[in-house]
Amino acid sequence: MNGLPSKVRIVEVGARDGLQNEKTIIPAQTKIELINRLSRTGLRTIEATSFVSSKWVPQLADAAEVFAAIDKRAGVRYPVLVPNEQGYDRARAVGADEVAVFSAASEAFNRKNINASIDESIERFAPILDKARADGVRVRGYVSTVLGCPYQGEVPLRDVVHVASRLYTMGCYEISLGDTIGIGTPRKARDMLRAVAAEVPIEALAVHFHDTRGQALANVLACLEEGVAIVDSSVSGTGGCPYAKGATGNVASEDVVYMLEGMGIDTGIDLAALIQTGLWLSAQLGHETSSKVARASAG
Repeated sequence: MNGLPSKVRIVEVGARDGLQNEKTIIPAQTKIELINRLSRTGLRTIEATSFVSSKWVPQLADAAEVFAAIDKRAGVRYPVLVPNEQGYDRARAVGADEVAVFSAASEAFNRKNINASIDESIERFAPILDKARADGVRVRGYVSTVLGCPYQGEVPLRDVVHVASRLYTMGCYEISLGDTIGIGTPRKARDMLRAVAAEVPIEALAVHFHDTRGQALANVLACLEEGVAIVDSSVSGTGGCPYAKGATGNVASEDVVYMLEGMGIDTGIDLAALIQTGLWLSAQLGHETSSKVARASAG
């Protein structure tokens, strides 16, 4: 155990992972306003959108429009998800200077969603990483289903370690470990992290928990105690994976920041501004925020 970090960087995924599961198409202007509001809270990393085929994720068909229109604040990074080389080229065409790629640790999940094995899915990223290296573009790697899969159930730790270490070795500067369906508990989260950290430096690891069974904050804390200092979260707790049945929202950014600040861990984020942004977003989406901190603040 390395003890708690003094600072934690929040990677805000609400504008991409949060919105991609919404059934009603959200206007591009609302997405742009959301990102601009988030930019004013002190967040330093805001995942803006995904350059995925509109056939698969219609909600993000406006990726180029949104990315081109947001106010890019100095000191804030706006990574975008790219599933393939075509997506990378589209992202670069509108000025993206950080991208993210993704693979599942579950063979069944990869087969079901992209009709490829784990190794085949990772090999598809090689051209993206080659281009990114030549272009000076940073690449983040996502590993999903690290604590369980909706299709195969248990996911062997060796598979999680294999995917994470491959992505890191190929050139991803940071690896986000995702509990896609939110079935993890603190001990399982800690064991998974320790296994991966034996192959990938802890400084390069982030955690990404869904709150399906109310375990997300406990899992985050367990990983912080192991030395993780990067946490993915979604304002207002929006989100879920459109290809993972039963995956409810991400852990709410407001709740994570409240917990961290209450523990004396610096995030650099204005919690009041973040809460207001979450309440604003919930009003736009027509549903109540899942953030307990925001609910309490609203009265």
